[in-house]
Formats: sequence, structure tokens, C-alpha cells
Amino acid sequence: MPVKVWDLPLRLFHWLLVLCVIGAMVTIQFKGEWMVWHERFGLAIIGLLSFRLAWGVLGSTHSRFISFFPTPGRLLAYLRGRWQGLGHNPLGALSVFALIGLFGFQAVSGLFSNDDIAFSGPLRSLVSSSVSNDISSLHRRAEDLLYILVALHVLAIVVYRLRGTKLLGPMLHGYKQVPPEQAAPARGGGWVALVISLAVAGLMIWLASGAWIDVPPPAPAAPAW
Repeated sequence: MPVKVWDLPLRLFHWLLVLCVIGAMVTIQFKGEWMVWHERFGLAIIGLLSFRLAWGVLGSTHSRFISFFPTPGRLLAYLRGRWQGLGHNPLGALSVFALIGLFGFQAVSGLFSNDDIAFSGPLRSLVSSSVSNDISSLHRRAEDLLYILVALHVLAIVVYRLRGTKLLGPMLHGYKQVPPEQAAPARGGGWVALVISLAVAGLMIWLASGAWIDVPPPAPAAPAW
């Protein structure tokens, strides 16, 4: 029977993150004026991840990290074919946390990075040039790892689909077909939780944008004589 597993905020987060990650990947290839959009996508990703972290505590049952955190016991049960659950299985949970961690690192490191030409992250002025260069190097190196993890994530979706398990459908409409004995509806994640999570996301975007940093006044013009 169909059971609501993934709530609407989680599903919107997922697909907005997909769009923003694709946007960041595409704009970094063109560089130049496209770096403005690369930064905007990065800020959006920070907001989305901040929302997900808050929603992972305040959201509905299967959105909460505690419901699918890949403990050794859960991983062992899954490998032995004894795991039962409606949300992410333990291996899927590892993928979720790996992607959140890597996307978070890329987005945060981008705030302090520079391209040695014209682009500087919105928080670049908070660190020295050498630190910014080191962070920029790590930011570029982690890009390949991001491609690998995303490719593995897509491959896993395809493999599960070939084995008869649909993962894309539930992330679109929120429902999964489960045996009647597992048909417990998700609970929690009401309007108060949503407002708090959105407020956290907005605050983190504002902090990441550097809007709170005082801009030094321009140097006085040299006299004409």
C-alpha cells in the first residue's frame, strides 16, 4: 500500500539542490562573467544545505537524520538482508551524508577562494592571500571528487531501478509502496519547524554573502599637480 515517506520540503530541497549543483558545475566551466552566477549558485547551495541540516532535526519522521543515520548495527543488518525501513537504507544514508559533506565543503571553501584574476569569494577579505590560495586549491581539487560522488549517486539510482526498486518516483510524489505492517505514516515537520528551518537558511545565506562586512572607504584621489 502507498505510504507518504518524503515530505514536500525535503523533496523541494532535493530538486532545488540538483538544479543549483548543475548550475554551479556549468558556470565554473565558462568562468569570466559567469563566475557571478557561480557565486550565486554557491550561496543558494549553502542556504539549501543549512535548511537540510535544520530539517534533519525538525522535519518529519523520515527526514530526520536520527531515523536513517548509518550506525554499524544498521549497516550490518542491511548487509545481512535483515534491515527494514521506509527511508534511506544504510548505504543510501552514507551517500546522503557524503554528498552533504562534500557539497558543504565546496560551497563554504568557495566563499574564501579566488581565481588569481578577477573573482574573489564574498568572504575572501577575512583571510590572508596565502590562506585564500590554499583554500582555492582545495576547492578545485575537490571538484573531481564531487563529479565522482554525483556519478555514483546516479549509478545507484539506475542499479536499484533495474532491481525493481524505484527511487526517483518517491522523491517526486513522496509515496512508497510498502507492506501493510510497515505502513506507519510520517509525523512531525509542521509549519513551525518549516519557518525555523527557512530562517536558519536565510541567516546562513546572509552570513555567507558577506553583506555584514564593512567595506573600507576608497583611497583619496591623488592631486592632479
